[in-house]
Amino acid sequence: MSKTCLITGAARGIGRALAVEMAKHGYLLALTGRNQEQLAEVREEIVSVNPSAHVEIYVLDVTDYPSVFDVISVADQSLGGLDIVIANAGISVSKPVGVGGFEAHKSVIETNVLGLMATAEAILPFFKERNAGQFVAISSVAAFRGLPNHSSYCASKVAVKSYMESLSMELIGSKVLTTTLFPGYIDTDINKHMASRPFLISAEQGAKEMLSLIQKGVKVSTVPKKPWSVVSQLMKAVPESVLAKLS
Repeated sequence: MSKTCLITGAARGIGRALAVEMAKHGYLLALTGRNQEQLAEVREEIVSVNPSAHVEIYVLDVTDYPSVFDVISVADQSLGGLDIVIANAGISVSKPVGVGGFEAHKSVIETNVLGLMATAEAILPFFKERNAGQFVAISSVAAFRGLPNHSSYCASKVAVKSYMESLSMELIGSKVLTTTLFPGYIDTDINKHMASRPFLISAEQGAKEMLSLIQKGVKVSTVPKKPWSVVSQLMKAVPESVLAKLS
């Protein structure tokens, strides 16, 4: 029997690549995003490769928190129970602190942190009732060290890391799984503006590695695992002055 999965932020970037990759493996999908046209394009791309693919799309802004609960409830019923939910929706802003960017930074926190929390709160009752399911959070290697001009993004990814650590401990003794992934530089619009993107990989390769980790039930991993599992630890030791220049 095919597994079911809901992905937030599936209209672009990592979410879109994950949707395409998971469809290749026969998953029944519920895809959410803010842009109806882009979601339709993802569905068309999937169906063009696999005409029998089952893809449902839902227009959703994860900062519309009541709608998160509504959409997940509808998708869970429509797909006969969600096996996996991937909280991927996220945004970033490149702006120093103190230059009038509070609203932009606030949006980052609302989307990346509160949106993910709403997603978890919406699906966990279903998972707990069935004593099954996997909640996947997309964090970032930015969770391991603050970077200049990306204060809110780094803060949001640290928050995701800590939130998932707490959730994982709460679920000890149950069969509900958590997976937290920390992507490095994956070639998507969210980082195209950056002057330096070390160890860059394509969205397609990133999606393949993420799906492999999800299927294995890995609790925590960088993406790709190497070199970022090592680099993420080294980042903590780099002097601020050096890291500021590199960034």
